[in-house]
Amino acid sequence: MSQSSLPRLGFIGAGRLARCLALGFSRAGYPVTAVASRTAASASRLASQIGQCAAFDDPQQVVDAADIVFLAVPDDSIGTSAHTLRFGPHGQALVHCSGASPVELLTPARDQGAAVGGFHPLYLFGGDLADLDRIAGCSVTIEADEPLKGSLTALAVALGCHPLSIPAGGRMLYHAAAHYAASFALCSLAECVALWRTLGFAEDDALRALLPMLAGTIETARDKGLPNALAGPVSRGDTGVVRKQLALLEGFGGDHAALYGLLSRRAVELARRRAAPPVAIEAIAEAVEESLTRSLNAAAAGASVK
Repeated sequence: MSQSSLPRLGFIGAGRLARCLALGFSRAGYPVTAVASRTAASASRLASQIGQCAAFDDPQQVVDAADIVFLAVPDDSIGTSAHTLRFGPHGQALVHCSGASPVELLTPARDQGAAVGGFHPLYLFGGDLADLDRIAGCSVTIEADEPLKGSLTALAVALGCHPLSIPAGGRMLYHAAAHYAASFALCSLAECVALWRTLGFAEDDALRALLPMLAGTIETARDKGLPNALAGPVSRGDTGVVRKQLALLEGFGGDHAALYGLLSRRAVELARRRAAPPVAIEAIAEAVEESLTRSLNAAAAGASVK
């Protein structure tokens, strides 16, 4: 497809996400024509890396120079930005890049005749050029009606990403759940580091030990699926070990045992999904629920993280 037949792309916002998408689309042959940002230096820096791309102070100038405008701004600014932009009768589109905010925030643009949608890459942007290669293979969640949906799907594919569709109204739940594969994975590592530090481990040594194990777990899950990647005492049916670990963590106070118990409850469900679940799985489930009753009651009484 010739570049002249491709939609002109513009970006309002020049942060980490915008930099990766704009540079990625340009590298894929799409004309990225305009960038605006809260700071002129950010817009100029991004535009200077893309041929025939202009940096503007006024976001409206991006709308005037593009067919599809990506709104890559903080969630709290999406609705405000949409109210300030003016669209003509030329089949333009306004697309936000938030995972949590509803597309309905773009209703002011829709009321002017523009198509609206959401385009959310499931990727943690580091802000450097390595993002351009690392984003390949990730998924992009798209919410839009045709023909915009087809255009956004083509853009996701151009980045080497897998397009996903999401129903209207589902973004908040989708985004909340995604934390378990990103921020909450870091929180699990932080919990392990905190407990190991009571044994004298330095944080750097703990992470050096844990990160290869986490990477191996992810690769196994990719190859074998979640139930068959499960490891540890629940997967082996070691009821005694589970009981002793829960009791030990209850003794730590705070909510350590509650967190461990809630995650162990999920591990029990994964183990049950195996073709041959551990023989002792029901005994383990009972031990987990008994501990959770005690630890959640303690947490409700005012215990906190130690």
